[in-house]
Amino acid sequence: MSAAKRTGVAASVSVRPLSEPDLDRADAIFRVAFGTFLGAPEPETFFGTVDYVRTRWAADPHAAFAATVEGEVVGSNFAADWGSVGFFGPLTIRPDLWDQGIGRRLMEPVLACFDTWENRHRGLFTFSHSPKHLEFYRRYGFWPRFLTAVMKKQVAAGTPVSGRRLYGELTAAERREALSVGRALTGAVYEGLSLDREIEATQAQGLGDTLLLEGADSGLDSLAVCHCGAGSEAGEDVCFVKFGAVRPGPGAADRFERLLDACEQLATEKGLGQLDAGVNLARQDAYRRMVDRGFRTQLQGVTMHKPNEPGYSHPDAYVIDDWR
Repeated sequence: MSAAKRTGVAASVSVRPLSEPDLDRADAIFRVAFGTFLGAPEPETFFGTVDYVRTRWAADPHAAFAATVEGEVVGSNFAADWGSVGFFGPLTIRPDLWDQGIGRRLMEPVLACFDTWENRHRGLFTFSHSPKHLEFYRRYGFWPRFLTAVMKKQVAAGTPVSGRRLYGELTAAERREALSVGRALTGAVYEGLSLDREIEATQAQGLGDTLLLEGADSGLDSLAVCHCGAGSEAGEDVCFVKFGAVRPGPGAADRFERLLDACEQLATEKGLGQLDAGVNLARQDAYRRMVDRGFRTQLQGVTMHKPNEPGYSHPDAYVIDDWR
């Protein structure tokens, strides 16, 4: 494509909030974009029964954006607010319109969201083997740090975990209390980190449930937001731990093992055969323990951070997530 035509396409791009009638088109572009980049034989079916577009739009329609050319949706991007932490993605564009400035336009409203939310630490997950992706995001101040492994294991029935509660089974008053103690736990992991939006979105959309594990002192030891099955970010026959964390300090490794047991128990109860969970490799002991339990990497990427700081990805952190 000539430079003049590329300039013309860039000039004709408009960015607006993604709306419900756009979702089918945005989902189709999302699948084809990833499938094309990764060389899938049938890119239009990439990701199967996994749903990122509809779930993220429903979680916060004000943080979902569409790029259009002559009124037609050609790409989308999504922002997520985890309190002091914000991240974005997936950012996807119709493959025949790659490298024409549309990605830059889709970054603008996401960065504005971060400013509005006052997220102190901002990030994304991208392909570690792609200099193009790394350089594009570096221009916005994001810096690549440690690899993140998205891992899976076959579910095996184990001993039921005591002290477990499910957010979905709580009363309205109990849910308010659970969110409060959950914020205290995640805030101890990283100041201001809050999973309220993810917990509530998972419940409201029927995507899965949130595990809450109490310790011997009846305080909250750990939590995990889990998506379950087709139509969620897990996909068919999968329980996906979108986020999990344990109370830091002495005994954190044991609490992490217990949380993994509880996630596997939930998968068993839901009749799901595979457990998926991501972990940043800066969290060294957490990664080693997952490998020892039979988790194996199915996808590896890199998280990029702004500012260039570890956030909650350091050796003492027992946290599950992947920022996809």
